[in-house]
Amino acid sequence: MTHVFTTRVYYEDTDLAGIVYYANYLRFIERARTEWVRTLGVDQVALKEAEGIVFAVRRVEADYIQPAKFDDELTIETNVESMTAARLVVRQEVKRAGTLLFSALVTLVALGSTGAPTRLPAVIRRPVH
Repeated sequence: MTHVFTTRVYYEDTDLAGIVYYANYLRFIERARTEWVRTLGVDQVALKEAEGIVFAVRRVEADYIQPAKFDDELTIETNVESMTAARLVVRQEVKRAGTLLFSALVTLVALGSTGAPTRLPAVIRRPVH
């Protein structure tokens, strides 16, 4: 299942050349992941308070293919690549009008209140169709 999140490039996202500053792609994909988890019915604040579980980025492999520019409308697609009991790998692609601009493979882990790895919540582990 592909989750789609749309955002626009604001002036604050760009550098002096008017293109998206490279680190801001990480912000865009973070927002998309947050919205994806929300659509699964996970309230991350409640999850932390009730079970002490938070998500942390373990690894990011990023490819910058073409620049996004001020006022572009971007679509971020999120797809699960693989999953274990405590680790989730997602592919996230940032596109403008269907053209791929940025692609990332993001490894996330679930951490318990002590900071040690813990099982992903069941709603995340359920089979993806």
